[in-house]
Amino acid sequence: MNFLVWAVISWTVAFILVRKIFSKRSFNFCNRIVSTLHASLAVTLCSLTVEDWGCPVCPLASKSSPSQMKTLAVTLGYLIYDLICCLFDNHVNIDNIVHHLVSILGIGAGLVYERILFAVIFTLARMVAGPHLTYVTLSADNPLLIKAMAFGLQLVSAFWFYKIARMVRFKLTKRRKSLKET
Repeated sequence: MNFLVWAVISWTVAFILVRKIFSKRSFNFCNRIVSTLHASLAVTLCSLTVEDWGCPVCPLASKSSPSQMKTLAVTLGYLIYDLICCLFDNHVNIDNIVHHLVSILGIGAGLVYERILFAVIFTLARMVAGPHLTYVTLSADNPLLIKAMAFGLQLVSAFWFYKIARMVRFKLTKRRKSLKET
């Protein structure tokens, strides 16, 4: 819990520093810089916490390591910070709030139960809600760069969903073969 509070405070301080550095830029621009920092840090931390790159999610439904728990806390802290930022923005977006609340509940559950339900959470968040959010972003009057980034993120999500689904299929096929052999 202390680490989570520290994470929320750290993301808030990062935002305040970015606002000071880019004082002539908009609230949304500064928040997107912090979002980019979070995305970069999250990928780095997640990569560092994988214990076996031959099977990154093995053993399935295992307890998270302390470094994985801290990574989840950093991301949860960011999502809490970003949810609060969304409420202070000029235009409150219900889709964005729902996205944050679902993500906070999912990651919070992962922290409480010390289990990473990554495949399920990823599938629901990125492959069910994600295409809808991408559609809303693409159909709205957004700058081309925002539309391109939304579409790009959805393509990345689809790629990782494919990789996860392929790995799950491989594991299930391998398990069935081993059961038949015994």
